[in-house]
Amino acid sequence: MIYIVFDFMMAVIMFLFGMWFYKSEGKAANFLSGYNMKSADERKKYDENAMCKAYGKRMMFMSVPFIIGIIIDIQYLGIGCLIAWGIWLIMFVLLLIDRHKRER
Repeated sequence: MIYIVFDFMMAVIMFLFGMWFYKSEGKAANFLSGYNMKSADERKKYDENAMCKAYGKRMMFMSVPFIIGIIIDIQYLGIGCLIAWGIWLIMFVLLLIDRHKRER
């Protein structure tokens, strides 16, 4: 039961952070690592609203593995949580790779 609750809380947290980024109209850009360390002149080159919407969508999509984990945990307790974290980790690494390519 604890695995199901944990997966549910992670899904809710990821989804709410995604919604917050998506609806922030660019105000959440300061919470993106690396971006918040850029000078004001460098920040003018970026569309903060579009960037927050893109990251918000990604964060909302990153809640899906935990929802799948809940479904698996109902049948196989603990396995769904492990699978959800594995999928989430792969998604996170792909996000970092994509972000590294964009910054070049």
